[in-house]
Amino acid sequence: MAMSTTVYVGLGSNMGDRRQAIRQALDLLGRSEQIEVLAVSDIIETSPLGGSDQPEYINAVCQVRTTLNADSLHSKLREIESALGRVRQEKWGPRTIDLDLLLFGDRIIHTPDMTIPHPQIHLRSFVLKGLAQLDPGRIHPVLRESVAELAVRLNGGNFVIEPTAPQLVCIAGTIGVGKTTWAKRLAEALGGQVLFEPYDTNPFLPEVYAGKRELGLDSQLYFLVSRAEQLSADSLRAGQLYFADYLFEQEQIYARRLLDPLQLGLYQKIYPAFPSRLCPPMLVLFLQDSVANCLDRINRRNRSYERGIQASFLQALADDYQVLFGRWTRCPVIRIRADQLNCLSDGDVDKLSRQIVHYVKTPSGDEV
Repeated sequence: MAMSTTVYVGLGSNMGDRRQAIRQALDLLGRSEQIEVLAVSDIIETSPLGGSDQPEYINAVCQVRTTLNADSLHSKLREIESALGRVRQEKWGPRTIDLDLLLFGDRIIHTPDMTIPHPQIHLRSFVLKGLAQLDPGRIHPVLRESVAELAVRLNGGNFVIEPTAPQLVCIAGTIGVGKTTWAKRLAEALGGQVLFEPYDTNPFLPEVYAGKRELGLDSQLYFLVSRAEQLSADSLRAGQLYFADYLFEQEQIYARRLLDPLQLGLYQKIYPAFPSRLCPPMLVLFLQDSVANCLDRINRRNRSYERGIQASFLQALADDYQVLFGRWTRCPVIRIRADQLNCLSDGDVDKLSRQIVHYVKTPSGDEV
C-alpha cells in the first residue's frame, strides 16, 4: 500500500464568483481517489500583491491526505486550475483560481517546476493564518519555526521582496540590549555592511544624559539628521545587504521620553519631512532582554555619558518598543529573546543568519 502524506494547499481567486471557484476546486480535489480533503481554513480577503490594480482576492488553505508524490500532486493542481478556467499571464495577475502546493509533509524539494515548501509562505499572512488555523504547531521545514510564529512576525501584513532595492535589516531594542554586537556578527556572517548609530559623535548627548534637558532638542535633531543621511536612498546601494544597529522609527520614542512639551512640539513639526526620503527596512530584528541584563551591559562597556541611565528609563523604553511593534506593518519583525539566542554563540548567529536570508533575498519558484 502506498504511503500517504499530509499536505497543505493554498487556494485563491479574484475573478468571477470567487467563493464558487474555491468550492469547485475543493470538490475536484476531493473527487480524486488518491486525495482526501481533511480540513479547510476560513476564507480571508486580501489586497493584490505589489499594489497592482485588480480586484480583491479571497484565500484559504486546505489540509489533504494523499498517496500521490509531490510531482503528481503538483500536476493535479494545474489540471484543476485549467479545468476551472485559469489562464496564466502576468506575474501576480488576476486569476479565476490559484492552487499552490505549500507544504508536502516535512519534505524539502527543489526541481525546475516546483519548490517545496512554497518559497513565499513566510511572507504571506493570508497563507500563514490559514496554516496556523489548521495546525499552529506545524514546523516550516526550512526555517524550523512554527507557522504560528511565522504569522506573528508579519502582524497581518503581506510582503514582497524587492531584490534590487537596498537590503536593509534594522536591529531594534532598548539601550544595552546588544544591537551593535548583533549587527557586527550578522554582517560578518552574511557579508553585509554595518551602519552604526552616531552615539559617540553626538556632541549634545552626554549633556542630555547628565540632566541638561535644554539640549534635548539639539541632541534629537542631531540624531534625526544623521540617521536620515545614513539611510537615504542616495547613501545605500541597490542590492547591497546592510545591518543598521538602530531603527529610524525609534526617533519618536526617544523624543517623547527626553524632550519637554515645547521641544517635542517643534520636533514633531520637523520629523515628518524625513521618513519619505529613506530606504525602508526589509526586516527588523527586535531584541529583548531584562532591564537588569541591559544595565549590566551598559555598566561593563563604561561609556561616561551612560552612567546615569536608570532602570526605570530602560523599562519605559522597553514598553515603548512593545507598543511600536504591536502595530508595526512595514516589514516582517523577528523577535529575539536573549535567553533564546546569544550573539556570542557561533551556532546562534548561524541559526539566525539562515533565517534572515529568506527575508532579504528572493527565493526561486512560483509566487503565492
